[in-house]
Amino acid sequence: MNDNDIDWQHLALETQAIRAGQQRSHEDEHSMPIFMTSSYVFKNAEEAALRFTGQQAGNIYSRFTNPTVRVFQERLALMEGGESCLGFASGMAAIMSVGMSLLKAGDHVVCSRSVFGNTMLVFQNYFGKFGVTTDFVGLIDLAEWEAAIKPNTRLLFLETPSNPLIEIADIAKIAEIAHRHGCLLVVDNCFCTPVLQKPLLLGADVVVHSATKYIDGQGRCVGGAVVASHELIEKHFYPYLRSGGATMSAFNAWIFLSGLETLAIRMQAHCENALALAIWLEQQPAIAKVHYPGLVSHAQHALAKQQQSHFGGVISFELKGGKEQAWKLIDATRLLSITANLGDVKTTITHPATTTHGRLTPEVRAASGISDGLVRISVGLEHIDDIKQDLARGLL
Repeated sequence: MNDNDIDWQHLALETQAIRAGQQRSHEDEHSMPIFMTSSYVFKNAEEAALRFTGQQAGNIYSRFTNPTVRVFQERLALMEGGESCLGFASGMAAIMSVGMSLLKAGDHVVCSRSVFGNTMLVFQNYFGKFGVTTDFVGLIDLAEWEAAIKPNTRLLFLETPSNPLIEIADIAKIAEIAHRHGCLLVVDNCFCTPVLQKPLLLGADVVVHSATKYIDGQGRCVGGAVVASHELIEKHFYPYLRSGGATMSAFNAWIFLSGLETLAIRMQAHCENALALAIWLEQQPAIAKVHYPGLVSHAQHALAKQQQSHFGGVISFELKGGKEQAWKLIDATRLLSITANLGDVKTTITHPATTTHGRLTPEVRAASGISDGLVRISVGLEHIDDIKQDLARGLL
């Protein structure tokens, strides 16, 4: 079989995730190998010169060209419905590349205030040092997005579903707003992955990922990715990666390739468990509100049904007793892992106000709807009855 003869774009995502991108070496290996090398040998001086100037495709140095990473990039780009992809050392490195590649002093960004705490800090504390200003708006308020755009606005940035309130942004409508004003829309697709949602097909220009989460799926490696058009990748992101060095390791890429192979079936199982748990949590007297788009009580339930193929594996909920009861619940668990990571086959539980969003001021947390009684659960693949039983002891 010659993989070059296969039209990968017209095959199903599940098939792309398992087979796309791999070019077998002279060893005819079945599984993708790890190319653990820092540099590559050229046939002659002319070939070296052509590679370095970009006139000839091929490997140069593993900071920016590595065969194992390349397969991961090609596979994820196909799955997202994009043209090109670059792997990065972490999800935050991928987000950093957005600013470093696309922004300059004097530019303006409009960002949802319902994003990961570190994302807010990167825009405020780091890009801000170099003359880039950011205004934060409500994720679901289209009028607020529109009103925040200025003549120097370069891009709009959002996560959907949001972290940790699981709000759903209307990607198509926000993309229309962005493009009408000559801006780019960047979407963090970490919670859904391309299995559940494809922002590029809804009008987004750039998708970012923390591959650390569902793409790996087993808490083994840290990595990130950016998916966009060939033009954006080659003109903006690739030069930054080549010079900046926020490189995805070949070993991590190899792990992520294994993660992609089972991503579709894992996401289906995560979603089934999460929906069952959300329904159960709504029935618990100690809980004031459950945030999960699969519930008909969720404000964007209809939008989630339209925009996503399923509702995701992350739930958050408000405890009536505030921080004291939230910590009591978390500390009472024996099976669940108390960790801020998510997207793992193991169910994880965390208190956002004092962990993932703890570096934000109380005022910013309040504006984002992150109360002291909020708990976030990334629902894993254990039996749902065991997850419920573990939480029940802290809800008494």
